[in-house]
Amino acid sequence: MYDYIIVGAGSAGCVLANRLSADSSKRVCLLEAGPADKNPFIHMPIGIALLANNKTLNWAFNTEKQNKLNNRELFWPRGKTLGGSSSINAMVYIRGHEKDFDEWQKSAGNNWSWDRALTLFKRLEKNERFGDSQYHGNQGELSVSELQTTNPLSKAFIEAGQQTGLPLNDDFNGASQEGVGFYQVTQKKGRRWSSAKAFLTGALDRPNLDIITNARATRVIFDSTTASGVAYQQGNNSEQVMLNQGGEVLLSGGAVNSPQLLMLSGIGAADELKKHSISVIHNLPEVGKNLQDHLDITLMNTANSSLPIGVAFGAIPKSIGAVFSYIFKSKGFLTSNVAESGGFVKSDETRDRPNVQFHFLPVYLNDHGRKITPGYGFTLHICDLLPKSRGFIGLKSADPLADPLIDPCYLEHPDDLKTMMDAVKIARKIFRSPAMSAHTKCELLPGLDVQTDAQLEADIRKRAETIYHPVGTCRMGADENSVVDPELKVRGVQGLRVIDASIMPTLVAGNTNAPTMMIAENAADMILGNI
Repeated sequence: MYDYIIVGAGSAGCVLANRLSADSSKRVCLLEAGPADKNPFIHMPIGIALLANNKTLNWAFNTEKQNKLNNRELFWPRGKTLGGSSSINAMVYIRGHEKDFDEWQKSAGNNWSWDRALTLFKRLEKNERFGDSQYHGNQGELSVSELQTTNPLSKAFIEAGQQTGLPLNDDFNGASQEGVGFYQVTQKKGRRWSSAKAFLTGALDRPNLDIITNARATRVIFDSTTASGVAYQQGNNSEQVMLNQGGEVLLSGGAVNSPQLLMLSGIGAADELKKHSISVIHNLPEVGKNLQDHLDITLMNTANSSLPIGVAFGAIPKSIGAVFSYIFKSKGFLTSNVAESGGFVKSDETRDRPNVQFHFLPVYLNDHGRKITPGYGFTLHICDLLPKSRGFIGLKSADPLADPLIDPCYLEHPDDLKTMMDAVKIARKIFRSPAMSAHTKCELLPGLDVQTDAQLEADIRKRAETIYHPVGTCRMGADENSVVDPELKVRGVQGLRVIDASIMPTLVAGNTNAPTMMIAENAADMILGNI
């Protein structure tokens, strides 16, 4: 019997497990559908290139066919191991923009304001460069550092951005987000520093914390409308963990799995649940709705030298040397997160803040890394930070082991397409500047034959993909229609909260890993009565 059962050991779940098990009088159970994070490619930063096809560590979802993207099904990788997506992501440390949290405050009150969020970000963080300062902290468990080694082309991209008039920004989480620069990363001494490394490592020996891996949650168990436990599948066995009286189930499965589990448990739109012969515990129509994600398009150029990270016969000696540098010095290109530099820009001057993000990669990256492109080149990811399109998560069946229905409805709002087209034009301008053109042999994708607006539109519809930031499907709010209230309690039932990226009412302007940890830190304070 437990006081807290946490479903999902990802970016949020690991934080919760640490904070709640710090009270030795409380028993905590952490359920994770995937295995422990023992694969060495998790901890070697450049190993992300080898994890996209690993279905042991990756949910490897696919969306429904996207009407505005030539009826393509899109690949949606999500982490399935201790650390969740923080164990397979590009480790970029970004919090979002202050105005994002102004929107959260309007939706859910002062405990979700920018001032509150900044306090929590600083508390979580151990920033090796900025230390304890106005925007950063140095006492937390989450190691945030500079990259140990960067590629010369990543610096060239920054110089190119400046040549087009963008400011140099040495801290995207500081006073201003706009500009170009190197990303800080969640690494420690050249190794990935996932949520599991940061928050579970120090808690593993606590006798009141049980971590159960390879445990796929299948439903929340209810006594009338009060959560009393969680059923899960482990191998061929059906198991249960139960709560002490007054305990809580905390769903931290993310924007895909948490709404799916709610619906499988009888919480969602009653008409939809009845279609799948699921008994309705509480009619909550917004479960699964409000899905938001960052859609992304790439530019890919062939380099005129072997400076990039390349797949070629000539790269073998360099790779051998990199292995020794990684093992003995914690340096070299194996410590690269691949997305080394980037920036935040406005798609047009009418914007009051950046609405486009760049991730520059000194390497070819094709189909999420699932396809190898031999040779030497570089890639620029371009994403719309503030999309207006909204999708949903649904059920394909009542089978708890089946993948959910994922329909992001990309580009359903026409403004999103215009933003992406404008952003591609800005990106091309950067690539044409002297600092980048000096390294360019030719534009590989979309290619110089793609120039008109009609051609750009067709290319976006043909090639655009997710950049892995789904949120919003268990929307937080003070209004009665929201899925969870400002304390993240699921409306209409007792003893159940959702604590992960799914509660974001609006998508943050940046990578979602750090904000998800902040959500968990805030929720832990609420559960423990610290605010």
